[in-house]
Amino acid sequence: MKIISNPLELKEYLQHKKQSVGFVPTMGALHDGHVSLINEAKKGNDLVIVSIFVNPTQFSKDEDFDKYPRKDEADKKICELSGVDVLFFPDANDIYGFDEVSVLAPKVRGFVLEGMSRPSHFNGVLTVVMKLLNMVSPTRAYFGKKDAQQLNLISLMVKQFFMSVEIVAVDTVRESDGLAKSSRNVYLSKDERQEALKISSSLRLCANMVSKNILNTSEILKSMREHLSGLEVYYAEILNKDFELIDEVDIGNTVVLLEVKIGSTRLLDNIWL
Repeated sequence: MKIISNPLELKEYLQHKKQSVGFVPTMGALHDGHVSLINEAKKGNDLVIVSIFVNPTQFSKDEDFDKYPRKDEADKKICELSGVDVLFFPDANDIYGFDEVSVLAPKVRGFVLEGMSRPSHFNGVLTVVMKLLNMVSPTRAYFGKKDAQQLNLISLMVKQFFMSVEIVAVDTVRESDGLAKSSRNVYLSKDERQEALKISSSLRLCANMVSKNILNTSEILKSMREHLSGLEVYYAEILNKDFELIDEVDIGNTVVLLEVKIGSTRLLDNIWL
């Protein structure tokens, strides 16, 4: 596995490569969810590149940038054992300069759900993803479905900027008890982790209601919020895959999204119906 930290060195390394390239951008603290992205990239491409970069521009001043888990040596070993060809490990000074040009999130879809409580978040996400995609010029880039709003906005950016990369969505990986894998799970105390199981069980409740042909979104959300009683729910919404509000579940075109705060930790989860 080759480790590169400089963007110009990375572009030079890739300049004459004729193989298909699968790219997995991450913020490190890798877990089985990231490994599933790497495995999907290996299936469909000749060369697999992973980036590890904790992006400062997607954190606001009161968020956990300084505390965000960093496990550099473990991450390198995971990438090596997973068969990654190139690990891109830049510093913030390599990514950002003075008087930056930035990508702005769309005025509607970028400022609802997670964007409502984190109004600058998706500007930072889209800017860094644009930069990374331009550095790597991959054939395909792989993102997890757990971050559904992020996935939607990145796909929209790629479409609207006519970028030559295929965005591949990969299913959420879960712990044996149903909790979605997340780098932020390490913040949870034992009791908080037990409370966090209400998130995935509320989504199962939704799926069970739909299986009984209960399709009214207001009725489903009422039951889910009752199930989540005692937790701080930032949002619980049922949308179509264009992220528009719907009155009834449309099987094959629906996503159910949650963001919940447990202790000081924000956790995202969703199911696609």
